[in-house]
Amino acid sequence: MARTGIDRIWTVPNAISFIRLVMVPVFLWLLVTGNDTMALIVLIIATTSDFVDGMIARNFNQVTRLGMYLDPLSDRLFIAASVIGLAIRGLIPLPLLAIILARDIMLLSVVLYRRLRIADFPRVTFVGKTATFVLFIAFPVVVLGTVWNDAPVPLELIGWLLGSVGAGIYWVAGFGYLGVLRRTIPGVSAKSEV
Repeated sequence: MARTGIDRIWTVPNAISFIRLVMVPVFLWLLVTGNDTMALIVLIIATTSDFVDGMIARNFNQVTRLGMYLDPLSDRLFIAASVIGLAIRGLIPLPLLAIILARDIMLLSVVLYRRLRIADFPRVTFVGKTATFVLFIAFPVVVLGTVWNDAPVPLELIGWLLGSVGAGIYWVAGFGYLGVLRRTIPGVSAKSEV
């Protein structure tokens, strides 16, 4: 029986999210090996596709349950790949890496401890989307600082500052998700917090 409505799998936004997931290891490899221009291009494409798939899903009635999980998953993986790659290269301070990864480790620990299903995960909030947006601006700015050495402003410093602000917002969103996860009864889907 064909899947319909929110249970569809093969939609344009989901295909874009799958492609973005495949781009994560490519981006990480490019970043770690110092191919900054290509890494920057991949990151910009991934960031742009994140907004495009959401717009297509909403405007063309292609919102799906799978898309609700794929989109934030690809965001988390790109954020993790960005901070890991930038930290390996010494382009961001190690405490920023620890702060960003610690939030996701904390949430994952709660999910595993409570044995929650994917369907129990809280929906992405406005604060969470804001954190992702700020971090997706910060990381390209840091990488751009390595490509554009004679920029009129210190791009890497601006990227660090944006990354620090984004990390703070990321944790605020994380505490919101933590509250939802702690109240969630396993097997009963969490309600939207948008």
